[in-house]
Amino acid sequence: MLTRIYRAAGVPAALCAVVAVLISGCGSSEPVSSSSAGQGPSRCGDVTTRPWCNPKLSPAARSDLLLGEMTLMQKLSLLAGDDIISAASGDPYAGISNGIPELGIPDLRMSDGPVGVRGSEATAFPTPLSLASSFDPRLAQRTGKAVANEVRHKGNDLLHAPVLDIMRNPLAGRTFETYGEDPYLAERLGVEWIRGAQTEGVMANVKHYVMNTQEGQIGLPPITSLVGGRQLINHIVDERTLREMHLFPFEAAVREADVATVMCAYGFVNGSAACGSEFLLQQVLRDEWGFDGFVVSDYVLAVKDTVLSINNGTEIEMPLGMFYTPALLQVAVIAGLVTEETVDLRVGNILRTLFRFGFFDRANYVRDDAAIDADAHQTVARESAEQGAVLLRNDGTLPLSASSLNRIAVFGASATVRPSGGGSSAVIPRRFISPLDGLTARLPNAEIVHNAGTDAAAAATLAATADVAIIFVADKASEGVDKTCLSLDCPDLPLSVLVPGLPEIGEKPQDELIAAVAAANPKTVVVLQTAGPVLTPWRDQVAALMEVWYPGQEGGDAIARLLLGDTDPGGRLPVTFPKAEGDTPTAGNPLQYPSVANQILYTEGVFTGYRWYDKQSVEPAFPFGYGLSYTQFEYSDLKVKAGAGKLTVSLNVRNTGSRAGWATPQLYLGLPAPSAAVPQPPRVLKGFSKQWLKAGASVRTTFTLNDRALSYWDVDSSAWKVADGCYSVEAGAHSRDLPLKLTFSRANTSMTVGSCS
Repeated sequence: MLTRIYRAAGVPAALCAVVAVLISGCGSSEPVSSSSAGQGPSRCGDVTTRPWCNPKLSPAARSDLLLGEMTLMQKLSLLAGDDIISAASGDPYAGISNGIPELGIPDLRMSDGPVGVRGSEATAFPTPLSLASSFDPRLAQRTGKAVANEVRHKGNDLLHAPVLDIMRNPLAGRTFETYGEDPYLAERLGVEWIRGAQTEGVMANVKHYVMNTQEGQIGLPPITSLVGGRQLINHIVDERTLREMHLFPFEAAVREADVATVMCAYGFVNGSAACGSEFLLQQVLRDEWGFDGFVVSDYVLAVKDTVLSINNGTEIEMPLGMFYTPALLQVAVIAGLVTEETVDLRVGNILRTLFRFGFFDRANYVRDDAAIDADAHQTVARESAEQGAVLLRNDGTLPLSASSLNRIAVFGASATVRPSGGGSSAVIPRRFISPLDGLTARLPNAEIVHNAGTDAAAAATLAATADVAIIFVADKASEGVDKTCLSLDCPDLPLSVLVPGLPEIGEKPQDELIAAVAAANPKTVVVLQTAGPVLTPWRDQVAALMEVWYPGQEGGDAIARLLLGDTDPGGRLPVTFPKAEGDTPTAGNPLQYPSVANQILYTEGVFTGYRWYDKQSVEPAFPFGYGLSYTQFEYSDLKVKAGAGKLTVSLNVRNTGSRAGWATPQLYLGLPAPSAAVPQPPRVLKGFSKQWLKAGASVRTTFTLNDRALSYWDVDSSAWKVADGCYSVEAGAHSRDLPLKLTFSRANTSMTVGSCS
């Protein structure tokens, strides 16, 4: 078997692993065979000869019994992946740790990823950033469940998702895989996504723990970048920023969602490799949060060494043993650098988790695409695209009236192709409905003329003859390299010929196309299909502007329904759209981004995203939480009630328009600064709700906040603390539209609602 050759070879296997990823060589994969899978209700074996197979025993007891029967080399064999080729292709799995049949230990098969199963045809869901735009944890749970269902029916046990890294810099190549710039929003969606996934009997692997906030510049997607590259970057961050911003959603994934596994990130945090950090992996993850699962490394070179990584908390190196080959681990044990007790601890964490999640006590998951409810998952994907779409501007042109449309001019290459993010989110869609297809199906009686937009002047001439002009524009983004700028007209990503997605639209830039068409037709609608925030210098020139992100395989149907008013655009921005390139929190300082000598400083502190714009009084193009509807909402009757250890905030939301729509009331708090050394943002998101309201309908929305919601991280005491002082409560439509305001004071754990200063 090829794996045994790798492991016997030791270090040469590491070289082979790198080469294999780059050129897809160095061995062959072993596909899942449906005919050989599913050998009865339990894969563990006879309880009389294998007492650890007894499901009546606790997971810890079963793990101890099994460890007692294992040789050192058998234990070491479980600490690394075993198939580099399938890891690169994603098919039939994105990684595997071979089991030990003679002990009843099954193979552990792993799958990507955040927007659907990578490697073979699967439902291509909208990106996580689109899901974040929905502001709907219920939808996140449905999406996680649907993705995991396909993982299971592809024959896999573990799912590398969701991504809970915070979008610190909008240039980041994997912005589309995140839940945006706010840790609370990421927390609430991430928890429900994990819960949904794990109801399918699939273990979620939350990633990337922690600080995978950039890919770097001058790169070869999806592998690595040369400047500020993720494998080498050292994130220098103070503990308050680390706790309040970047660790925050991971804590809830562990404590609330009971996530099975955690993926440690590529980089270094304050000088320690994330996959070898005693502070991150032992002190925080296990000792403080009570994590009871196992840690899986990111793929290729996330593990930086053998001894520190295994001693400090990484259980499995993926996709292949480079530092975790049995030979190297055995040498470390013999040399006394790693104790056998540590090996037992790491292997025990793996086995106990697998027992706890029923991994041993069921038949193999069989690869059977026919068992996937493709129609149901298509519905989830379409609804997600609709609820994630953000209406940024509308002069009344939208929704379009089908009966009044005779001739429609559609522009842009992305009207006919599916923009998508490269890397672990590169899903092969089961089907694809393009925006042009969606409009054609929805408007059978209208003449629809498509123009690629390569000639702005010719496009303007065509636009002048149409009842409405619809322009589809897109960007490119991928794992492995960051965007070079925020403009739609950025140069192509360096060395990015391998990135799937949008083809070149021609010699003329997209910004010029929009300006020319808008000048020729006052009813010009622009549809953005982007990985994250982009610059919109023409935004005041167009009749309507809608951001649909990378909307997945059902995007065309969803876009048509949105433009024609079959449903209300349900999205609100999970990220801030700047007016200019230099307006972002990390612009203009190479020590903040992309790095100097691979050192990056988080000098913005807790002021990421809208917190920074508010503190600096910088006016964005479109603020965090913003999004229009085809109806109007009124917010009223804000009330705050202080109780023992909690705060209850309630308000009324009423649909004052003539049609049904999505209301998304948002709650922000302004916390007092305990000292000059602990500055606080003007406001921070602490609650949100998603409500479908018919015309004239109203709802009372209530938010309950505990002391943790009022807390800051006190570095001196290494604990969460609530400061005495005056707190502001603001509620409304988005972070820059908060008409409801109240204050309350807190002193010695006692809260008093009313005016304070």
